[in-house]
Amino acid sequence: GFYTILTQTPEHILTQTNNKTEILCELKKENNGVYWYRWSEEKQHFEFLVFSNTLGKATYGTNVSQDRFSVHEARSQSSHSLHISHLHPSDSGTYYCSVSRSSQLFLGSGTQLRVVDALSLPAKTTQTPVSKKKPVPWVTKSKAASKRGPCSPLIWIPLASGVLLLLLGLVPTAHRFYRLRRRLWLRIHRQ
Repeated sequence: GFYTILTQTPEHILTQTNNKTEILCELKKENNGVYWYRWSEEKQHFEFLVFSNTLGKATYGTNVSQDRFSVHEARSQSSHSLHISHLHPSDSGTYYCSVSRSSQLFLGSGTQLRVVDALSLPAKTTQTPVSKKKPVPWVTKSKAASKRGPCSPLIWIPLASGVLLLLLGLVPTAHRFYRLRRRLWLRIHRQ
């Protein structure tokens, strides 16, 4: 059955430039270490940030500042946290913790981090006069999602991996079928 191997919190973080933040990753099973990735909406790609093994040794991705990014673990390796300091808007994105178990990669639910120069205060609501203009149609969430494409990377990456594994699994079967057909063809044409 399906069970959650890791839980990631919080879901959303909105903070200002130069602040620091922390993303938590709770693990249900023992592991060899935790990977941290960032999905950049702007660049449309996953970026490997850091891998922390069970001994606490960290391996950083290309151009990832060790001064700003650090990983801490607590409670006998079941809880890992990614700390980011001196935040700037380019740090915005969706962060994922990930573990590898029996040649499968499990991703956390993701934490959407948004770093802004200044947090805006909610605008005061004022009473607007009722006019006889046509109502503006609302854009529903499903319509908004379909403009960007029907699938998020969280869905299509594992889906594409599954299809690739399925196709790779069919290669030996197709090869055996081809050899069997060839033998039958040779046997028929020898007679």
